Amino acid sequence: MKLLIAGGGTGGHIYPAISIARAFQKQFSDAQVEFVGSPQGLETQIIPRENYKLHLISVGKLNYSGGVLKKIKTFIGLPLSIFQSVLLLVRIRPDIVLGVGGYVSGPLTLMSSLMGFKTYIWEPNAIPGVTNRWLSYFVETSMVVYAEAEKYLKGSKILRVGMPVREVIEKLNNVSASEPKTQFNVLIFGGSQGARAINQVVKDLLISDSLWRENIQFRHQTGKLDFQSIQEAYSHLHSTDEKVSKVECFEYLHDMENQYLWADLIICRSGASTVAELAACGKVALFIPLPWAADDHQKKNAESLVREGAATMMEQKDLNPDSLKLKLLELKNNSEIRKKMSEKIRSFHTTNAALKIAQILGDKSEES
Repeated sequence: MKLLIAGGGTGGHIYPAISIARAFQKQFSDAQVEFVGSPQGLETQIIPRENYKLHLISVGKLNYSGGVLKKIKTFIGLPLSIFQSVLLLVRIRPDIVLGVGGYVSGPLTLMSSLMGFKTYIWEPNAIPGVTNRWLSYFVETSMVVYAEAEKYLKGSKILRVGMPVREVIEKLNNVSASEPKTQFNVLIFGGSQGARAINQVVKDLLISDSLWRENIQFRHQTGKLDFQSIQEAYSHLHSTDEKVSKVECFEYLHDMENQYLWADLIICRSGASTVAELAACGKVALFIPLPWAADDHQKKNAESLVREGAATMMEQKDLNPDSLKLKLLELKNNSEIRKKMSEKIRSFHTTNAALKIAQILGDKSEES
């Protein structure tokens, strides 16, 4: 069988898609999997490194706060995107097409359905984006992570399948909590490209009075844009006093499974992929949702966990050095709350979600 996966843009779309691809190939030994992305997405860096073939289609952003002129430019370019999608589908003739979100998923998945290919979508967020809401009328089956998403998708069979996570992360689900230790470890990241608003507040907090930071260790992934300036700011924090907190700065962390094991608290955005990985690890999280995410889906993702006592959340408009310090110390000093949050967030993890999706995609009788 030949599976074509359309989508990308960010790691939150790409890494789950790779997990699905690998599970599909394990399930069906003769399977061939290829990807479709856009030239400006992170998939151009990640997919080839994972040894999958990547086809590129020119498509812009629609549902984002990038200004009217850029949206008009995207609309003008849609006919080209559709034409490229048709040519690609005719040339490859896939047995199955899966849209996983991202700019390219719209035109490619739509044309796949209209041309009679077996077509699915997978929606990772609690509030589906406009594209997937629309596509749900055309595809055979919509697969979702959150139960809340089901009411937004119409016209197709809807299955709740969970969020695929990388195999090395999935294995952490069985790792029990570490014994109490002297140091409290805090991991901070804002997604694969960093988050400037979080970076600035964290930097201002950590270069202020160090007395409150006794016995707390920090690892801060900044992303490329802020790395140099923040690394310079942190370079003055080194001390020979073992009780004074250690602050480490990284542009990008490739070994997230090791970072998750190290961390007692994680401060991060609440993209669906990040939420899923933390659920798999049972990690205590302070979510700071991206305020301009499409349809405010990051806030909705975080709220789903907060309602169940599985995480805590702070909106970016309320984020400042004092509020972050207060919340961080509150969590550090209450081990009972952290224990309950760790237990609760694990319940949001669906074991072997990638395998389940692979089985649905390859089941010839699923549509009947």
